Amino acid sequence: MALIPVQACVDGDFVLNMVPVFTEDTMEAVGKKIAHHSVNRRVAPQDKPLGVRFRGETVPADATVDSAGIVAMDVVYAFYEE
Repeated sequence: MALIPVQACVDGDFVLNMVPVFTEDTMEAVGKKIAHHSVNRRVAPQDKPLGVRFRGETVPADATVDSAGIVAMDVVYAFYEE
């Protein structure tokens, strides 16, 4: 399990944050880590689950950072699912 930095943003925010994630974190955990930096600051909280997009594709919630192919300094986006 390695700690890596990713560049991340929540849809609706204008700030790209550097967020540390572990290679074994699921996308559910990654979404929460990304949201921590934006929700209740610049993005309103919603009563919906968070999803994660990487390279334009939604990554399954149970996929890990490693299995999704995310490496240090990649850009990932969190979004509220419909």
